[in-house]
Amino acid sequence: MKPILDFVLKKFIQVGVLRVTFSDGTVHIYRGTKSGLEAGLHLKTKQAERSLVINSGLAFGEEYMAGELSPEGCTLETLMRVLMANIMEGGHIFEEIEDRLRYFARPLKGLNSLKKSRRNVAHHYDLNGRLYDLFLDKDRQYSCAYFAHDDMTLEEAQTAKKRHIASKLKLDRPGLEVLDIGCGWGGLALTLAKDYGATVVGITLSKEQLEEARRRVREEELEGQVRFELMDYRNVQHQFDRVVSVGMFEHVGKAQFERYFRGIKDCLKPDGIALVHSIGRTDGPGTTNAWLQKYIFPGGYSPALSETLAAVERSGLWVTDCEILRLHYAKTIAEWRKRFDANRQKIIDLYDERFVRMFELYLIGSELAFRLQGHMNFQIQLTRSVDALPLTRDYMYETEHKASEV
Repeated sequence: MKPILDFVLKKFIQVGVLRVTFSDGTVHIYRGTKSGLEAGLHLKTKQAERSLVINSGLAFGEEYMAGELSPEGCTLETLMRVLMANIMEGGHIFEEIEDRLRYFARPLKGLNSLKKSRRNVAHHYDLNGRLYDLFLDKDRQYSCAYFAHDDMTLEEAQTAKKRHIASKLKLDRPGLEVLDIGCGWGGLALTLAKDYGATVVGITLSKEQLEEARRRVREEELEGQVRFELMDYRNVQHQFDRVVSVGMFEHVGKAQFERYFRGIKDCLKPDGIALVHSIGRTDGPGTTNAWLQKYIFPGGYSPALSETLAAVERSGLWVTDCEILRLHYAKTIAEWRKRFDANRQKIIDLYDERFVRMFELYLIGSELAFRLQGHMNFQIQLTRSVDALPLTRDYMYETEHKASEV
């Protein structure tokens, strides 16, 4: 397989320099026609060489997790920057074929039934809660923060994110009923209750998240104002004044887009307001990386705005506001990576070296997806009625500014 991989790499490297040490000890240097970073890759076994030819999108991560390949003379981030820059130039022919096959298989991959959705969520979110304490902020906000100022700490930026979302929900009177779809560990729901007087029902499919969220309700003595349930959004049978969903739309699957927005519409009162915050992509519909799909977020897919808005249109909802957050998530993940690296040994003790390599690959790849590959976040505000909101956005700025001064 070495001659085939050598041929592939000669075609693949168009940007920067990749120095590869093969399993037999020979070293080949591949130089692109465009300037860029230089990185080194050590392929320690013939199996690693074969895998990179046959299914590179999956194999790179698996062989790195197994210790069968590694960066050489550089950091993992530098190696991935070189590889991802060249993927943006077109990738290699076998990966392109794999990507096309994945694209045509998207309808099957996105068939997230109730049972499958619960299993997918458990895969990532039912990990030991101590793990998340070692790299997230104290509120365990596991989604894009909002850096209103460059010098914000992670905690400050996550607090600003919650304020930003609350301003778009227009929580202008106490007692408004709010549904939080995909409530995580409950941080946003608790904030909306404490700071804005809302009555909140949070739903999740993660048993670990549910247990922690309920514990926090008891700790905050908010039992009469905040309630958390183990429930799928498709099973909600009540209408709310407000619906919020942060970092959950990425998990519903392409086949469920219309069902998701119809569900939001059904959950909204006639004059209700909804806010959906999601990872998205700027380059149109695509596919999820095979390794990410298998090891990190099974059933997940970051949608393009074009397919998202098409689903919204078919639901009959109004899009009353749409904001694109560009590098906010890259900055967020960079902060997570610092904390993860600082606690690396603790995480090894909690799991093992293979798990740590898997998770650091996930974090680095995710950050670079936002810096190099056109990923972003969007926030879409939705209503059932054309006149549910003021005609200008001034109320958002006024509410957010007032909240930031408290």
